Amino acid sequence: MDTLGLAGKATNPRSKPTVNRVTLLQPSRIVLGNGCAPLCAEYLAQRGVRRVLLVSSTPVLPSLGAVAQVLKKADVAVVNAPPVDGEPTCARFEQMLAASRRENIEAVLGIGGGSAMDVAKLLAALTRGTQTVTEVFGVNLLAGRALPLVCLPTTSGTGAEVSPNAILLDEAASLKKGVVSPHLVPDAAFIDPLLTLTVPPGVTAATGLDALTHCIEAYANTFAHPAVDIYASQGMRLIAAHLERAVRNGQDIEARAAMALGSYYGGLCLGPVNTGAVHALSYPLGGRFHIAHGVANALLLPHVIRFNTPAAPERYAEVALALGAQRAGSVAATAERGVEFLAQLARNCGVPQTLSEIKIPRDAIPSMAQAAMHVTRLLKNNLRPVTEPDAVAIYEAAF
Repeated sequence: MDTLGLAGKATNPRSKPTVNRVTLLQPSRIVLGNGCAPLCAEYLAQRGVRRVLLVSSTPVLPSLGAVAQVLKKADVAVVNAPPVDGEPTCARFEQMLAASRRENIEAVLGIGGGSAMDVAKLLAALTRGTQTVTEVFGVNLLAGRALPLVCLPTTSGTGAEVSPNAILLDEAASLKKGVVSPHLVPDAAFIDPLLTLTVPPGVTAATGLDALTHCIEAYANTFAHPAVDIYASQGMRLIAAHLERAVRNGQDIEARAAMALGSYYGGLCLGPVNTGAVHALSYPLGGRFHIAHGVANALLLPHVIRFNTPAAPERYAEVALALGAQRAGSVAATAERGVEFLAQLARNCGVPQTLSEIKIPRDAIPSMAQAAMHVTRLLKNNLRPVTEPDAVAIYEAAF
C-alpha cells in the first residue's frame, strides 16, 4: 500500500518492475516557469474568490509585490495570516486556526517554504471544519477541505505544493508529526524559480538536500513503483547536478530552475510512495533540537543508505549512477560511490557532517532512537526493517 492506503502490493525493488496499483494525486493545475507567480491571481479570480487568506513568512513577504498588485487588480482582497517563521508548532497553529475562523475567507494562498505551505494546507482544510489538528495527525483522518487552496513554493525543497502531507512540531512530544490526506493536495501550484533567487546559501543547501532525500528514499523504497521512479530518478539527476551551483550563486537562473523542477519531482513522490528511515530518524533532531530538516536528512542519509544497501544493492547502485557517480566493480561498490558522492556534495554545500558538529549530545542518542520508532508511517517504507538498536547504531555512526 502507499501512504494513502490506496496502492496494491509493494514492488520488490530487487526484482523486475511490475505495474502494481498506485494512486497518483496531484493538483489539477500545475504551472511551472519563470515569472508564473502572478498567474495565481487570475486563477483565484476566475473561480470567484474575492477574499483570500495569505500564509507566508517574514523573509518572503517583501518579494510578493507583483503578486499583491495582480491580486488587487483582480479585485481579490488579501487577509494576511500571522507570518510562519521557523518550525510551526501545534500551539501556534491552533492560534492561527482560531484567527482564520474569525475571518470570512473564501480561499487560502500559501506562498513560502514548506512550513508556510504546510500551515496553509491545514488552514484550508480545518478553517470550516470541526476537527482539531491533533485529531487528524496520521493517515486519512482528515474529513475534508471546503476552501480552495493554491500554493507557491519559494524554496526548492519540500515539494509541499504538490504533496498530500503537512508537518507540525508537537512540542509536548518533542517530535514532528504529519497529516497525510488527499484533501491536502492543493487545487493549483505555481512553481516560479524566480521566487527562489534570494534564498540564502544555507537555506538553499538544506532545502535542496531535503528534496534530494525525497527522491532517493522514494526510489529505494519498499513501495517503489515504476510510475514514480521516473520522477525520483529525474529529480536526483537535476538536484545532484545543480545544487552546488545554486548554493554558490543564488542568481544562477538555470540552476534555480533545475532545482525547482527537481524539488517538484520529489514532491510528486511523496503521495504514492513517501520517504523512509532517513526522515523518520531526522524527526527527533528537528523536534527536540530544532535542527533544520534538510540538514538532519543530509547528515543521516549516507548512514541510512549504508544500513539499507545489503537489502537492495542493485537499487542503491542505480541511485549512485543517477547522482552522477561512476560504476565500480560491483553493485555494492557502486552504491558506496553514491554514498561518497552525497557526503561530498553536502560538504561542498557547507552542511555539517556529524551530530557532534551540530552540538547533539551523545547521551541523547537512546532517547532519539526511541522517539524515531514511533514514526511508523515512514519506517514501514524502509527497504530494511529498523529496530531501536539499529537506530542507535545509525545515530552512533553519524556522531
